[in-house]
Amino acid sequence: MDELVKLVSQKSGISEDQARTAAHAVISFLKQRLPGPLAGQLDQFLGGAAPAGPAGAEGGLGGLVEGLGGMFGGNK
Repeated sequence: MDELVKLVSQKSGISEDQARTAAHAVISFLKQRLPGPLAGQLDQFLGGAAPAGPAGAEGGLGGLVEGLGGMFGGNK
């Protein structure tokens, strides 16, 4: 989770406290709307267990954030 907070902070230019709040809000939103098995995988991934297969262009949480950015219309 700390890696995600730092990445959000760096990419958005907000403080780590603000990034932590934003990350928690997005994670809660996703967990409420994803099917149970996917929400469980999200928990595992954020807990440090990487899912099998490629993680994205930046790897790890960076890939997750890039993928989410694409889902919500963000640009790299």
